[in-house]
Amino acid sequence: MQHSGIELLFQGHNLARLLVGLRTTVVIALIALVLGLILGLGLGILRTLHNRVLNFILRLYLEFFRIVPTVVLLFLFYYILPRQFKINLPANEVAVLVFALWVAAEFSDIVRGALQSVPKHQSESGLALGLNSWQLFRYVLVPQAVRLMLPATINLATRVVKTTSLLMLISVIDVISVGQQIVEANNTKYPNGIFWIYGLIFLFYFGVNYPLSYLAKKLERSKS
Repeated sequence: MQHSGIELLFQGHNLARLLVGLRTTVVIALIALVLGLILGLGLGILRTLHNRVLNFILRLYLEFFRIVPTVVLLFLFYYILPRQFKINLPANEVAVLVFALWVAAEFSDIVRGALQSVPKHQSESGLALGLNSWQLFRYVLVPQAVRLMLPATINLATRVVKTTSLLMLISVIDVISVGQQIVEANNTKYPNGIFWIYGLIFLFYFGVNYPLSYLAKKLERSKS
């Protein structure tokens, strides 16, 4: 009699392994987001300055991470560059680095757009009060831009979480990688196990991303 496959989830430590893989996925995404948002905020502020050379360089940086597929970036930073520079980085650290740089590039454009959307008279009022450029950004522009940035920032976070599904390609033991290992090891005995394993992984991703997506939509409605 053919097994339904659901028992594969509870066989041995399979469920615990999937949860550990999910934790790896979430931790990498979270650290990359924190680092990327901090760097992206600084780059976004710099992009509002009237410096053609600086804006050209930052625009190239943004377009590089927009045009080059994430999987190519992962291969570049994990397989190619380490050989050229004789640097050996763990797969998890490479994943954080690539995603952080990607987030920084995307977030810098979000920040730039939000800052430029703040009414001009706000800047004029701040300057009239005697604020310097740093104080103007810190106390006037950035606080007002945060509300404008939130929906797009949350959407960016969901994209990062979904794109972590590529991490198995550079040997990161994330939830997709663990699921694939379990399916391959039990494919003969549990041919239907793939449905339950990837079904659970779908629920994991849905559980992480749906609240973020719902929050982003709610914030966008509140703005209109």
